[in-house]
Amino acid sequence: MTDMRKPLDRRAFLGTAALLGAGLALPAMAQTPDAGLEQHEDTANTNMRRNISSFRALDWQPYFSTLTNGAILVDTVSRALHFWSEDQSIYKLYPTSVPVSEDLTRRGRTEVIRKVKGPTWAPTPAMKQRNPDWPDFVPAGPDNPLGTRALYLSWQYYRIHGTHDTRKIGRKSSNGCIGLYNQHIEELFELAQVGTQVLLI
Repeated sequence: MTDMRKPLDRRAFLGTAALLGAGLALPAMAQTPDAGLEQHEDTANTNMRRNISSFRALDWQPYFSTLTNGAILVDTVSRALHFWSEDQSIYKLYPTSVPVSEDLTRRGRTEVIRKVKGPTWAPTPAMKQRNPDWPDFVPAGPDNPLGTRALYLSWQYYRIHGTHDTRKIGRKSSNGCIGLYNQHIEELFELAQVGTQVLLI
């Protein structure tokens, strides 16, 4: 008796491979200036494509000694942000954008020092030097690169913020900040507080 599964499986495999190949061959998209954007990584490079498949729930204990004021862990490798509430009743996991290069990536411990709805944006001196055509100031609104909410960290110029450009999430696309979808930063904004501890790894 002839095994009919082999040609079908081969055809299905080749069709899937062709679709994946087409997706990986898409050119990198151009972006408008934003608080962290220099460029998008080349999605044709399979080592640098969007990465949400490695998302996994984590325990807070390996990273924090206490959950006083809640805790935020940003994993720049898996491009994920984890949040734990102080009483451990709430755990959230969000996809993020991360810095475009290692020299723009800061790791270590900091904390939320300010929460802003409808943030304004101005490029840092280093960003302006690299991108002299960028505006000096962008008011709150749909063109603002910080999205609808921003959590300011104790490190100067570093923020966890939203974005109106959803193509950035899951990519290396910032000059140092951590970006979230607007609906996610709005949720995190309500959960986090001034004093929430933050660790970037």
